[in-house]
Amino acid sequence: MKSDDVKPDDALFMRRALDLAQLGTGYVRPNPLVGCVVVHQGQIIGEGWHRQYGGPHAEVNALAAVENQELLRESRVYVTLEPCAHHGKTPPCADLLIEKGVPEVVICNVDPFALVAGRGIEKLRAAGVHVETGLLAEEGRWLNRRFFTFHEKKRPYLVLKWAETADGFLAGRYFQPVQISGPQAGLLTHQWRAEEAGILVGTRTALHDNPRLNVRDWPGPQPTRLVIDKNLSLPPTHHLLDGSQPTRLYTYRQPHHTPNLDLVTLSEADDLLPQVLADLHAQNIQSVLVEGGPTVLNALLAAGLWDEIRVFRSPMRLGQGIAAPRLGHTGRRSVENVGPDELLWYVND
Repeated sequence: MKSDDVKPDDALFMRRALDLAQLGTGYVRPNPLVGCVVVHQGQIIGEGWHRQYGGPHAEVNALAAVENQELLRESRVYVTLEPCAHHGKTPPCADLLIEKGVPEVVICNVDPFALVAGRGIEKLRAAGVHVETGLLAEEGRWLNRRFFTFHEKKRPYLVLKWAETADGFLAGRYFQPVQISGPQAGLLTHQWRAEEAGILVGTRTALHDNPRLNVRDWPGPQPTRLVIDKNLSLPPTHHLLDGSQPTRLYTYRQPHHTPNLDLVTLSEADDLLPQVLADLHAQNIQSVLVEGGPTVLNALLAAGLWDEIRVFRSPMRLGQGIAAPRLGHTGRRSVENVGPDELLWYVND
């Protein structure tokens, strides 16, 4: 934004819009998180956010919240992402802003989605609306990092997560499951599961841990379970094959019909991970929490295919077992305590 366009409370109102957008986490995917604030003479008179995929967008909710609709013609609207200009599940929000006579729109980020990508801004300006862009753009990109990564890199946003002991093990000998992290870490993991579109594990983790990979201890939608099982070695009694939620299984074998289970046959002649990521992109699965095991985690690390790493480091020691991944250059890092554990959080710059 140009300095002469900035008003004293612009950042305050946009930050409020970003806070509102966050409330849609988990519920609007694969749409982005969007918040909107309507301001008249320095006072908020309407606000809203995108609450549910397929439901009204943030701008629709915010404008509808304004009691005196005539004030919209003298108002400044703050929205975290460029208003859409195409007909999708709902009509274009750019058209609604024009119809309501809104004279000024401040936008945090330009939408990277090909059907928008500047068209909403062009439509507003062509109608005489004063449009400013880029306010708190870095914060907006972080909020919608999954959405931006998916559209710009043509792959899901990848969050690698594991728990390790103080002496660097994530399982006992022969992949014997061990409860490493504490209950607070377990609760946080369920929150993370609700925030991502899919959860991925490899064959050994699926076999030895028999995980459910669902959200039980936190409110939110269930992710799609993603399993690499190259030789279809999982027994039908395992939780991942119980049909309780959408599950996608990657294999080298020929698929067969199983309720609520999609089997995807991969080519043995090509690298496995690029095929998996390409399929996830085609399925519009925009983010994945990778929960193991070491083969999958190390392969993604070696290929540089990760966006965040979240490691719970427990004070317990095993002495021997399956080694946790070893990290080299890992970008920005933060550390915090989660119950008895230490949470190391890395972001790939």
